[in-house]
Amino acid sequence: MELLSYLPFLVILETAGAKAIGAALAMAIGGIAPALAIGMLAGKAMEALGRNPEARAAIQTNLILSVAFAEAIGIYALLSALVIAFVI
Repeated sequence: MELLSYLPFLVILETAGAKAIGAALAMAIGGIAPALAIGMLAGKAMEALGRNPEARAAIQTNLILSVAFAEAIGIYALLSALVIAFVI
């Protein structure tokens, strides 16, 4: 079946509106996950530092690396939204 049979409101929106909604959804959904991940990572790192302050260097290195990977997911979501908005 066609996509429009599942999402009838896209017929009303035409192409520009559908692109805007697609880009907005891609950025909204793709931005929430990295934000939650970074918040959880920082919280757990603070807990670990509170329990074992001597392991600061190892915890900090792993935290920075993990935050960079989580942030990359947000950048992929931004690029996907830009492709949807301007290329497709």
